[in-house]
Amino acid sequence: MSQQCIDPIVGKILAGWRYDISGLALEMRSDYESHLADCEHCRGRQQMHRIIDVGLIALASISAGVFLLAFGVIWHLGPRHAFWLEIAALAGFALSALIWLGVAVATPAPVTVLDAAKEGARRGFDRLPQEIRQRLPEELRIKITGT
Repeated sequence: MSQQCIDPIVGKILAGWRYDISGLALEMRSDYESHLADCEHCRGRQQMHRIIDVGLIALASISAGVFLLAFGVIWHLGPRHAFWLEIAALAGFALSALIWLGVAVATPAPVTVLDAAKEGARRGFDRLPQEIRQRLPEELRIKITGT
């Protein structure tokens, strides 16, 4: 990744925002979107940041699930000192949930996942035969196609 940003000033602004322009007004966003479309360096950095964000959410989700599983096993088996082990498992779950919430609020990962889901739905809708597309309610067609 030895490539340089084509506009270092815009690149530094985007880097300061962690390449997240989802919260910007549409009028302000167009310049940054065009920069990301043209600049391979910034586009690659943006993708890396989104992969990290989604990875953190996935890791926190798995961690929370494992702590809940541990709580269930401890509760079911009832070993010595089960109370303290259950408290530790619930505390781990709470910490994982807090981390998940923090990542979800502080990053555009949920928006990125939602956009990917919408794109997948749009592609699936485009592959449907015309007669099936017409059977779908108009509200749903508008949500899927965006028009």
